Amino acid sequence: MNESVLLQCDQGIALLELNRPEKRNALSIDLINALNDAIGSIERDDQLRAVVLGGTGRSFCAGMDLQGVLDDPAAMADMLRGLSIAMRRLRRLPVPVIARVQGAAIGGGCGLCVVADFAITHPEAKLGYPEVGLGVCPAVVAPWLIRRIGAGPARELLLAGGTMSGDEALRRGLVSSTCLEEALNDAAMDLARHLSRGGRNAIAVTKQWLNELDGSLDDGPLDRAAELSAEVIATEEARQRLQSIFKG
Repeated sequence: MNESVLLQCDQGIALLELNRPEKRNALSIDLINALNDAIGSIERDDQLRAVVLGGTGRSFCAGMDLQGVLDDPAAMADMLRGLSIAMRRLRRLPVPVIARVQGAAIGGGCGLCVVADFAITHPEAKLGYPEVGLGVCPAVVAPWLIRRIGAGPARELLLAGGTMSGDEALRRGLVSSTCLEEALNDAAMDLARHLSRGGRNAIAVTKQWLNELDGSLDDGPLDRAAELSAEVIATEEARQRLQSIFKG
């Protein structure tokens, strides 16, 4: 397994962690590829009963790491497509996925948070979608946010941009619950153990049915979302705004 993603499986529970703590687990192309590889391992393991998705270090995921690909639109597009694929694969796993969100979950990181079946964070966390302020379109994360909180609230959140606290994320429905930061790992593992006691087939069929009902199995809009994000991020407006941030 690529060291940018860690995967441990014990007693039917998979702990899947983004592992670029020095970059606040920002999503590089290598990390996204490693994440998809790890999800493939989970898909092939019929002994698993639950997945905890987390990040090492101080943050869950600070979003897309675009600094190294600002002048390479093709690489940026590949990153967005890879993230889109990873999110839909997480959604379609036959076992519950719990996002364990500490520190920051920004942009694509917040997308990974809301695509999970459950998400736990702490009151001081920082979550949100600042993309429009950067000249970027949040199309890849939009379908999952709509499924999580509804079309109207998602429209307001994505068009206004910005971030919010963990408490506000709970109030708006982005996460399932909050706890003290130091209790976050125990809370996620306790929930995973509780879920793992359910009937595996019953949970798998229920997840499949819920995914059918809310459109999570429809690849068309998800593919289009990745292309839209790639088109916007390749524009001069986006490049200028991003360069002004990264290059000061």
